[in-house]
Amino acid sequence: MTEQQTDAVLPPHRIAPAGGCPHALNAELLARGGVAEVILPGGVPGAVVLGHEALKEFLAHPDVAKDARHFTALQDGRITPDWPLRVFANAQGMHTADDEDHRRLRSLVGNAFTARQVERLRPRIEALTAEFLDDLAEAAAGSADGTADLRRHFALPLPMSVICELLGVDPEHRGRLHELSNKVIIATDTTPAEAMAAVRELVGLMGTIAAARTAAPGEDLTSALIAARASDGDRLSEPELIGTLRLMLVAGHETTLNLITNAVRALCTHPDQLALVRSGKASWNDVVDETLRWDGPVSWFPFRYPTRDLELAGTVIPQGTPVLAGYTAAGRDPEAYGPEAARFDLARPTTARNLSFGHGAHYCVGAPLARLEATVALEQLFARFPDLELATPEPALPHQPSFIGNSVESLPVRLTPAARDR
Repeated sequence: MTEQQTDAVLPPHRIAPAGGCPHALNAELLARGGVAEVILPGGVPGAVVLGHEALKEFLAHPDVAKDARHFTALQDGRITPDWPLRVFANAQGMHTADDEDHRRLRSLVGNAFTARQVERLRPRIEALTAEFLDDLAEAAAGSADGTADLRRHFALPLPMSVICELLGVDPEHRGRLHELSNKVIIATDTTPAEAMAAVRELVGLMGTIAAARTAAPGEDLTSALIAARASDGDRLSEPELIGTLRLMLVAGHETTLNLITNAVRALCTHPDQLALVRSGKASWNDVVDETLRWDGPVSWFPFRYPTRDLELAGTVIPQGTPVLAGYTAAGRDPEAYGPEAARFDLARPTTARNLSFGHGAHYCVGAPLARLEATVALEQLFARFPDLELATPEPALPHQPSFIGNSVESLPVRLTPAARDR
């Protein structure tokens, strides 16, 4: 039997709900091909698209849908009501809509995230960045060992504050919103009961936020969406309103939180690359781009469904299969980025465009905002704390318990060199 035949009879990869660092697994699966069969948590058969070119084709394919009415096992009753990933199939919003419904919903929010509109937010993002750097310094000064969790005190509150201000979310809700969104979307090791309870609370909280903006409209995106619904209910149903708010809240902070965290980890463990930025040989935009490719904030994201049997990278994915988009795998695909694909390299020759924000009609509407937040955050962080270093060896940092999110749970840093190094 040839090596190719041996690979063909290997059993599907069974996804561990707790996930972990994806890169070793990605490399193993990519060596077999651009598409892999998987068993999702709960025993549901699925697939993951791993190769860069295969994923690019898949994300823009006309015979691939986002609406769960194309999810065969869900529609014929084979998926149990307590399936922990049901939240991804049941959600309503532009991220689970196709064709005209998708265009209708995206048009309601798209203008708020154009490059020009996002650039207008720069002064506020810069002011918030400085404020949270003060909080980071205060946390380090108040700790016994002079360290602080950069993720908690800086990488999280910055994008959370930006998206909440954009949506008109009152400050008292922000902490709980992060806890719930993390439990619903990122932490795939939660029990079905915990996930369902979190979904109910998150939907209820989004309803509370919408009610507050209905009673007291402001110059925010939630108020604009409510006004659009009031003027023409056919443009935006109540479930779509809540789903759209939930999508923007979750995607608007969780991915940027991971992006900033992963970029800081990369630079602290690759001082030669940080030196390129400081010498002007690379830019902070280069750092963001390379981090998105090398250690993107989202690993394997659910779901898309072929609307017919679809051959991709030599593998046939049956119609109605729930398919994950393997963003972290595509980012290190040697076929796209060469034999050095696993190396963090700001001077990497321009080759394939990374797919971390997606591709095609569902390309992330908030990508310009995430890029601006990350570049401002990194530039100000390393300007204020040029001796910033990890306080815990990188291999010892606890990874997120997720196969969807890709980052660490905490990032202890030292803002000034340890006494022994001075």
